[in-house]
Amino acid sequence: MVVDTLRQVLPRSGRYPAKFRAMVENMNLEDHQGKDIEGFLWRAYQLAGEAHAGQLRKSGEPYFEHCYQTALLLSEWNMDPITVASGLLHDVIEDTDCTQETITEQFGPEVCHLVEGVTKLSGIKFRSHAERQAENYMKMLLSVARDIRVIIIKFADRLHNMRTIKYLPLMKQRRIAIETRDVYAPLAHRLGMARVKWELEDLALQTIEPEQFAELVKKVRDTRAEREKYIEKFVRPIREQLDSFQIEATVMGRPKSYYSIFGKMQRRRVDFEEIYDLLAIRLIVNRADECYAALGIVHQLYTPVQERFKDFIATPKLNGYQSIHTTVVGPQGKVVEIQFRTAEMDRTAESGVAAHWRYKEDDQGHPTSLDRQVRWLRDLVEIVQNDKSTPEEFLELLKIDLFKDEIFVFTPKRDLIQLPVGSSPVDMAFEVHTEVGLHCVGARVNGKIVPLNSKLHSGDTVEIISSEHQNPGAAWLKFVQTSKAKTHIRRFVRRAQLVESIRLGQEMLGKALRRLKLTSLKKEIHKDSAKAGYDSADALYGALGRGDVTVRQVIETFVPNPEPEGLGFGKKIGETLSRRLRKSAQGVRVDGISDLLIALGKCCNPIPGDEIIGFVTRGRGITVHRISCANLPLLGEDQDRYVEVEWDVNKRQDFTVQLKIVAEDRKHFLKELTEYTSKLNTNISSIDMVVEDGIMTLNMAIDVDGTRKLQRIQDRVRMIPGIIYMERI
Repeated sequence: MVVDTLRQVLPRSGRYPAKFRAMVENMNLEDHQGKDIEGFLWRAYQLAGEAHAGQLRKSGEPYFEHCYQTALLLSEWNMDPITVASGLLHDVIEDTDCTQETITEQFGPEVCHLVEGVTKLSGIKFRSHAERQAENYMKMLLSVARDIRVIIIKFADRLHNMRTIKYLPLMKQRRIAIETRDVYAPLAHRLGMARVKWELEDLALQTIEPEQFAELVKKVRDTRAEREKYIEKFVRPIREQLDSFQIEATVMGRPKSYYSIFGKMQRRRVDFEEIYDLLAIRLIVNRADECYAALGIVHQLYTPVQERFKDFIATPKLNGYQSIHTTVVGPQGKVVEIQFRTAEMDRTAESGVAAHWRYKEDDQGHPTSLDRQVRWLRDLVEIVQNDKSTPEEFLELLKIDLFKDEIFVFTPKRDLIQLPVGSSPVDMAFEVHTEVGLHCVGARVNGKIVPLNSKLHSGDTVEIISSEHQNPGAAWLKFVQTSKAKTHIRRFVRRAQLVESIRLGQEMLGKALRRLKLTSLKKEIHKDSAKAGYDSADALYGALGRGDVTVRQVIETFVPNPEPEGLGFGKKIGETLSRRLRKSAQGVRVDGISDLLIALGKCCNPIPGDEIIGFVTRGRGITVHRISCANLPLLGEDQDRYVEVEWDVNKRQDFTVQLKIVAEDRKHFLKELTEYTSKLNTNISSIDMVVEDGIMTLNMAIDVDGTRKLQRIQDRVRMIPGIIYMERI
């Protein structure tokens, strides 16, 4: 077997093997005149063959065949010699004794970087498959952000693996196919490599749904003659009109991918026979202006479906895709989709970044469309690198950017912003600048004030309204769509929660030490937090505030066996403190008992009607929170500190609730606000207001007897003109 492998990689009678020549002949070497490109590629070909000698794939063929097929695909995509050589060597670091030093020495650091970028992580223990998968994606995307050729090699590698996937065990086939469908195919689409995307999707469908795929192939084959006959009838008058206007054009039928047809059947819940656009028409001309001329000719011949017209020449997709799409009603009332593009646009649409990877800057050093195509990826890598995201969060962010279709909106200065479908003004604010997103309070869409959670549509003109007093809340995560917005909001919320946890931890520890008359111990704890297992005092206070560790545990670390009475766990509770706290939480019963040390959580201010739960805070009694309160510790080791609580309101009793209102600053606003609330017999306890750039941010405390009253007040206040949004805090 070793001899057979070497025969494939050694030249015969001074000539290169036919396989090697076939790979080289695919490439355009005119840009490399004067360089021994064949010799360079031949050395890579030899090293790959020798390094993998004796290794077999599951199919029984030599492993080197996979390396060769990967490089062959790259040569067919007209990649440069560095990339093709890296394709030959892409598995030698992971699967052989060949080292990075050897590759660098023989082929240079550029090839080594590309090979290392494609190489999977190995030798590291992960807690889960999701974590391993996320780490591999992250490593690959970090390399892609530096050099787009890494992902192009990975596509060639994955494409050949999918073509030969039938030799793997069924469970492994399914796992790889799902990963291909969910990550690699969308990533190919995002980078404009349509041909790769279609084949990966079809191969994934064939693996995951083999019976349905086989049935689909048969139906498409059986109806092919009928479709082609109809298409010829459809395009004949188009060709005649193009000739009369002296427009040179190539008109062709483009078969839909099997995965595309299958997806339409699933989404529309229809049978194969009800899918009308199995074959689309593509019309390729020489210049962009001829695309519009040809469009006019087609619209004169056939009635267009207005809502299905898209001009991606005037507004290209983020992946560089350009084309005009229209749908018309053809003979016999059948609906036909047509695409208009130039030959260059067609090459870009088929090959994406592979068609333009080498043109990173124009003659003046300005970024070209390639750099803009992968900017979203670099932004994603940057924000995730600087954030403590879990593997699951990273995969979520990656899939957000891969799967979303696009809309096009404008700034007031008519700058074009591309966003995922369903995006809100907050998403656009973060796209403009991170600081704008963090302090966004509202937006004007087409001149009209709209709430932050409004959905934007293509063509909207959006003006972002911001204020330095505004900060994002966790509720924003429910409606934002972009990974950039989600990451920065999560980061801000985590930081805010950390600050609050540190403050709460300091307060809890201080109160316990005062009760124990051990206030002098605070300096020692602050100075020597490592004794309690934390690298800083803030880390210790934060853990106390989150409930990761109790006050008793911390104090016992420094003073063994403290008096339990001092920590507030004795049977007798201080009457004065008990009465004060019970007064603030009248109307709440714990397991049917009302005479307990109870306080309503200041973080969420529960009122009758809210779903509530009690949490035993050692040294402080029971704190009652809303079920939805973000400050509640997660269930885990502290689950025994949760207690059932219930409302027990026997008489009218008011509870204080705070509302945050953002509105346009105008005369008589406060007057209307007080009138609207007073009509509902509601007392306003306090109002705190800040005005900046014509926007008013107002915190209002009101007294209500329950959620029903609160809802009536909110509904009434929303009727006041100029309200941007309102939330309970």
